[in-house]
Amino acid sequence: MTRVPTPDETILGLLCIQPMHGYELLRRFNDRVELGVVWRLSASQLYAVLKRLADGGWITGQQVTTPLAPERTDYTVTMRGRERLLQWLAEPAPSPSIRTVRVEFVSRLVVARLLHLPTDDMICAQRAACASRLEDLRNSLRDAGAENERLSLELVIAQTAAVLDWIDSAVHLFAANEGLSL
Repeated sequence: MTRVPTPDETILGLLCIQPMHGYELLRRFNDRVELGVVWRLSASQLYAVLKRLADGGWITGQQVTTPLAPERTDYTVTMRGRERLLQWLAEPAPSPSIRTVRVEFVSRLVVARLLHLPTDDMICAQRAACASRLEDLRNSLRDAGAENERLSLELVIAQTAAVLDWIDSAVHLFAANEGLSL
């Protein structure tokens, strides 16, 4: 079963750039130029994730007082958090699920770009996972008997094929603009 994408590693990636407080992170998640097209995150969801990351030892928080604003907590990634982030970025067998590609894979690309890390391996791994899934779906369609089964499989095949087309065009262009070779 595919795990539901969570913003945990994306937050770790943002915090690797610089320490930030919750509202600064929320702004980046709501900004359409950054992550707003990928995630829909409320303040309460963000603070629940920050608490989970702090409780797990992946981030630490430090109270900061400024003369013109209320006290806030600036969050910083721990070494353990950096290791988790790097494992996420280097996922060798990413999920081919459409939702996971739309949210987690795109988040990986955004975070890698912000951290000036190469994306070619992650693009190749995602493409391979989707291509394998497409082959499995096409084999299942050949064996499908019921009309409802065929109809559902045809939809997922079309979606997966569209994702592969997107990876082959838009994502390769993204990588090329970063000066990477695939």
